[in-house]
Amino acid sequence: MATNPIPRFPDGFLWGVSTSAHQIEGAASLRERSVWDAFTERPGRVKDGSTAAVACDHYHRYREDVALLADLGVDAYRFSVSWPRVNSPGGLDFYDRLVDELCAAGVRPVPTLFHWDLPVELDWLERDTASRFAAYVALVADRLGDRVGKWITLNEPAEHTLLGHALGAHAPGKALSFDALPVAHHQLLAHGLAVRALRASGATDIGIANSHAPTWPASGEPADLEAAEFYDVLLNRTFADPLLLGRYPDGIGELMPGDVDADLKVIAEPLDWYGINYYAPTRVGAPQGAEIAFGGLTLPAGLPFSVRSIEGRPVTDFGWPVVPEGLTELLTGLRARYGDRLPPVVITENGCSYDGLDDQERITYLDGHIRALHEALAAGVDVRGYFVWSLLDNFEWAQGYARRFGLVHVDFDTRTRTPKASYHWFREVLRAQGARGGSAQP
Repeated sequence: MATNPIPRFPDGFLWGVSTSAHQIEGAASLRERSVWDAFTERPGRVKDGSTAAVACDHYHRYREDVALLADLGVDAYRFSVSWPRVNSPGGLDFYDRLVDELCAAGVRPVPTLFHWDLPVELDWLERDTASRFAAYVALVADRLGDRVGKWITLNEPAEHTLLGHALGAHAPGKALSFDALPVAHHQLLAHGLAVRALRASGATDIGIANSHAPTWPASGEPADLEAAEFYDVLLNRTFADPLLLGRYPDGIGELMPGDVDADLKVIAEPLDWYGINYYAPTRVGAPQGAEIAFGGLTLPAGLPFSVRSIEGRPVTDFGWPVVPEGLTELLTGLRARYGDRLPPVVITENGCSYDGLDDQERITYLDGHIRALHEALAAGVDVRGYFVWSLLDNFEWAQGYARRFGLVHVDFDTRTRTPKASYHWFREVLRAQGARGGSAQP
């Protein structure tokens, strides 16, 4: 790990940590069911056979977790609001209490309105889900908008489409391959309708959390270059171009349902900032004609690309390569591609999976990525914030409790929280950066 101080970020730069409702809240009996509840009940879907019925029990221990945030010294806390919980009697009361606790602690609340836990009776293949999402967003904004200024509509629609609907590796467990594209379109439409609902409530600070990664061709051979270009269009540009340019990449729009031109006018509602979740680049080559193990997944044969290993790099416990400079490459590349159509950027997730309380590997990872972010800032990218994934070890989706991303260790038998070495390291970084102006104003 580098011993030199991390360069100073501008005054007002937003430092935070992120979580999501289904992964930490528990208290499943006090909310409606989500697609993830149904998914985890199916044998073999989750690596360790676990569910998120209790998870970190954040629902009952949120005051303890807010105290950890206050001690850590973050400016902001990115959490998600559970749509199934809001649909349940008293569900919004929990978020009222959480937001009040955050404001009292001087931590700015930054809610994400959808982080994969769709009510079980809904389906993103249906266009009506987008309208129902907007109605739910209006309800949340009406209740919390007096204390919440910064909003995130959706988290990672690309991953939710790919993993949940194209490959079947996540909830709802559908393996539709390219027939999953309507899911992408309906989520983007839901985002645009949500932006309109938030604006109507008076919100002036709205973004989305899209996942992005540089796509590295496996070689300079034409077949590898073509496959990498297709992958980049599918996983990066399909979810950014409509938002930032008001159009789909060539060849994608005609695959989407409905009146696409009219929908794009909604999807492209202006954003105040653009959230990016970054973990690692993806190395892509021509199809290899066989199933591929990649990042805890098995990619089926028959795809028009193959995902290859990035050699010569350390890897996390998830097997993901550690490539900090990929974050600089990504941000400068997005600026080059979108120019003044790219709003100010916030890194809404960045983190890694490692076991142990003395998690020096996580410290090295975060140190490298924060420095890489500063290099992008120095290169002229308008970066306004950085959120670590995650505050707590949690239910890591199809991996269950087998992967630990937290700055804080959670004993899943007792739910005891223990800050790790990385928590203490990040606290010192925040102090040096002058985080926490002592205000939780929106």
